[in-house]
Amino acid sequence: MLRRFIALGVAALAAASGDTAHAAQPVSAGYNLQAAATQVASDIAWFHSSILIPIITAVTLLVLALLAYCAIRFRASANPVPSKTTHNVVIEVVWTLAPIIILIVIAIPSFKLLYEQQTIPKADLTVKAIGYQWYWGYAYPDHGNFAFDSYVVQDKDRKDPVNQPRLLAVDNEMVVPVGKVVRLQVTAQDVLHAFFVPSFGVQVTAVPGRLNEAWFKVERPGVYYGQCNELCGKDHSSMPIAVRALPEAEFAAWVDGAKKKFAASQSLDVANAQQAGR
Repeated sequence: MLRRFIALGVAALAAASGDTAHAAQPVSAGYNLQAAATQVASDIAWFHSSILIPIITAVTLLVLALLAYCAIRFRASANPVPSKTTHNVVIEVVWTLAPIIILIVIAIPSFKLLYEQQTIPKADLTVKAIGYQWYWGYAYPDHGNFAFDSYVVQDKDRKDPVNQPRLLAVDNEMVVPVGKVVRLQVTAQDVLHAFFVPSFGVQVTAVPGRLNEAWFKVERPGVYYGQCNELCGKDHSSMPIAVRALPEAEFAAWVDGAKKKFAASQSLDVANAQQAGR
């Protein structure tokens, strides 16, 4: 319960710092993590804000205080004859044990979080993401195995700057249902890519010839943005990820329309390829 309240507080702080709507994208002058849209992302935010930041702050202040003490206490004017001390058992024990204790404090929740991320629960649907130079392709094997490509919306084609953020909006979004476990399978066709959506707490490397997996369950409707964060070539910035989370009934309606839309486009591609081969 305490963790949930802390996570909600982190989300509220992120919203106050400029994360509006559902924190689907980066914001100007933002200084915190994007507000979480999944339980895993909430746990990451809790680990960051409740474990890492306090430890980093405490260690930084301690080191600063020790430096200030040494600079004042052992300055040349106050110590014209320097000390010849070379060993101090207490200090050596402290500086050996303290980092061990700090690492244990970090490791216990860290391992729990890694287990949560890597253990995929029973999935309600599977979506396959394929990285190309330089766009994403998505396939839905559980819903007729239709597939489509997702390209960045170029500046000249952006009709609505608010709902089509620059370098993040795409022509065909990945669509998933709210409240359902999505098993994400990630691979690449050419070079290394990476599927990264901050508000989901998901980052998976896309490796040619290898199928990596992750999972997420979106807790509320919205459009959530991410990017390829593997340096994959000159148009690396043209590989955004846009995931639209819909209520289950709306998702089912989208699937029905997508089957017809993308089946028709795939048939047209085949016909064009056959025509070009003649």
